[in-house]
Amino acid sequence: MTSKTSRRSFVSVTTAATAALSVSPSLASGAWAGGSDRLRLGLIGCGGRGTGAASQALNADSGVELVAMADAFEDRLMSSRARLERQFNKADTESRVNVPEANCFTGFDAYKRVIENTDVVCLTSTPHFRPRHLKAAVDAGKHVFCEKPVAVDAPGLRSVMESVEKARQQKTSIVSGLCWRYHNGKRAVFQQIQEGLIGDIVSMQCSYMTGGVWDPRKTREQCKSEMEYQIRNWYYYTWLSGDFNVEQHIHSLDKMLWAMNDEAPVSISGSGGRQVRTDPKYGNIYDHFNVIYEWKNGVKAFARCRHWPGCENDVNDYIVGTKGRADVMKHRIFDLDGREIWKFEGEGGDMYQIEHDELFAGIRGAHPINNGDYMCKSTMLAISGRMAAYTGKKLTWDEVMNSQQDLTPEAYEWGDIPVPEVAVPGKTKFF
Repeated sequence: MTSKTSRRSFVSVTTAATAALSVSPSLASGAWAGGSDRLRLGLIGCGGRGTGAASQALNADSGVELVAMADAFEDRLMSSRARLERQFNKADTESRVNVPEANCFTGFDAYKRVIENTDVVCLTSTPHFRPRHLKAAVDAGKHVFCEKPVAVDAPGLRSVMESVEKARQQKTSIVSGLCWRYHNGKRAVFQQIQEGLIGDIVSMQCSYMTGGVWDPRKTREQCKSEMEYQIRNWYYYTWLSGDFNVEQHIHSLDKMLWAMNDEAPVSISGSGGRQVRTDPKYGNIYDHFNVIYEWKNGVKAFARCRHWPGCENDVNDYIVGTKGRADVMKHRIFDLDGREIWKFEGEGGDMYQIEHDELFAGIRGAHPINNGDYMCKSTMLAISGRMAAYTGKKLTWDEVMNSQQDLTPEAYEWGDIPVPEVAVPGKTKFF
């Protein structure tokens, strides 16, 4: 199944609703307040994260039934369905995964069919497609679990912002996959920070330094086209993943934004490159970034991330204030002399499960959740860091928000597409 969706139609940021879709009055009004009716769940993007999200949605509410699935590739969809059936369809209980062949959709337009057949959708596909999928789901009046990041470029993000506002107005849910916001320990430590225990924030540091992720899954010889090859190995292409500063490091950057009460910075500067992951099989993304974000009150966040096997791993966040400092990942706060003055003693909980628990509780209680503001800003924090590193320029928040760089291919079809070049600071231009 192929689709020749044009660049113009994909990045359109008009506020008009899609003519073929309409808001479901029952969803917007919270018809399930009693908690006993069935909620039809759809999964769009059947990789490991998508399969996990569907599992957590089913665990969150006994009235949820998975009824439709979509992916670019049939093999991934079938593998995901089989895994979920093993988990939720037991001989002595009612089946929770009921996705017949007729409700298994593949190809670039498959998401449309899932949205038509469901009440709640999990958007867990490759990040590039998130704006398109979210717009269709919101226009159809569906409740949404929306994995991070929500876009890979500014035009896509502007589309997401409009979808977020429409969901707010029609009172449908958008719960973000920025999962640390749903971790009990993180919620507790940020409450202490926002209540002033460390005083006024002076500076922040976040690190996401690991050995990397999965190696490319398919060779070009194993794929029928360049488009298939790049989508199969989506993580290594900026137009699909946003680069790893966007796809992974966004979790750390989101915590910096959280500390600043979700206020966007005013400027961004940084550097990055490919030092270790240089083989062409790794597409065109970088393997390290160092970015500085500055707020209008002078606070700076120093953000670093890298994928270098065999090196020190460091995934930590520190926030320094006029009265003390917070070790965010360990949920501890110290005074300026290094004495511990607060520590979270409770259970952190399964943040992946909690975000779905709260999504469905909100739907049942007619109290929709909309995480759109921070999920958009955190995505742009990550995109702006990539832009600054790729170009070597110091950029303002207004510049990146209004950027015209559009990473969308000319058409969505299984054929030849260009092989993207690696960005070169000082030569790569900012649009």
